[in-house]
Amino acid sequence: MMDVLWKIMIDKEEEIAYKEKKPRRGYLMKGRLMVKCFLLLFVVSICFVAFPGLSAAQQKTITLNYSNFFPAPHKNSQLAEAWCKEIEKRTDGKVKITYFPGGTLTPAAQTYENVTKGIADIGFSVFGYTRGRFPMISIMDNPLGYKSGVQATKLINEFYKKFKPKELDDVHVLYLHAHGPGILHTKKAVNKLEDLKGMKIRAQGTVVPIVQALGGAPVGTTMPETYDALRTGVVDGAMSPQEALEGWKWGEIVKFTTQNFGSAYTATMFVVMNKNKWNSLPPDIQKIFNEVSAEYADKQGKLWDEIDKLGYDWSATKGHKVIALSKEEDAKWAAAVKPIYEKYAAEVQAKGLPGNEALKFCLDFLKK
Repeated sequence: MMDVLWKIMIDKEEEIAYKEKKPRRGYLMKGRLMVKCFLLLFVVSICFVAFPGLSAAQQKTITLNYSNFFPAPHKNSQLAEAWCKEIEKRTDGKVKITYFPGGTLTPAAQTYENVTKGIADIGFSVFGYTRGRFPMISIMDNPLGYKSGVQATKLINEFYKKFKPKELDDVHVLYLHAHGPGILHTKKAVNKLEDLKGMKIRAQGTVVPIVQALGGAPVGTTMPETYDALRTGVVDGAMSPQEALEGWKWGEIVKFTTQNFGSAYTATMFVVMNKNKWNSLPPDIQKIFNEVSAEYADKQGKLWDEIDKLGYDWSATKGHKVIALSKEEDAKWAAAVKPIYEKYAAEVQAKGLPGNEALKFCLDFLKK
């Protein structure tokens, strides 16, 4: 075929050269170039016709893993898995995510660092599990008097947009969220502040000084460890949102919930991706990740409130008693913890970070 094409081009060039009385050599060189270009286009076209699936086959599926410390049956775990499936659906299967619940890929307290190292591509855990690592974000973990999971989740995402803490620069933030009011659950009744004195209370991160300020003795355990700590008497109670009584089955052991809403805290949580892995994704895939994540931040806030209600309903079937503090008693608890967040904000400010501004932002937001 090449010989035929070449002969046609030569003959054509000779005809033009004869008619115009011009040197043949230049036309021949030009002809050779034209033939080569024509042949290249011809061969490429044949390949696309003969092998229509070639380009699709060359596009490799993007495979990622996702580490979550919540056990598989927990509704937070189920929502995280639904997020994975939604990403796969909207990318038309170009992204496949292997989901690891229950800390089976990375322990809860090491998830963030393991994401930065690439052990997990995506991770879901609690900022407070690595105390001191996230000074700005942890301002929100203070006992500011939270009222709902929706409120706390909206606050942390607005907080992140406003302050863009550098402590999160080593990952790509997909979305953040925070649970509803963190209150007290115990094996014996706590009707007033004095009843808590000396009791061993499970606490992590910024919850430790809260327990101390209220007169208890903090004992550090992660959420997955707390059930056994309660069962064996290592702790007498724990502070958490109400959902833990059903989601983590604490309601099988603890018999009382004290609604100390004036001193209620939240635990801020993250869903983040390894920075290098994120940067390797095509822009259209990144766009899908961000869109789905924004939707699931809202879903997560609502879920926290839904499962808090389930925690109340489920524990009631176990004979659990809820102790509602009077307005005056609740004010005593709130006053006891106020120095904690004021001191914390001052310490963050002393590190050259806008701690006081961040605290004011949170308190103003919660008043709305």
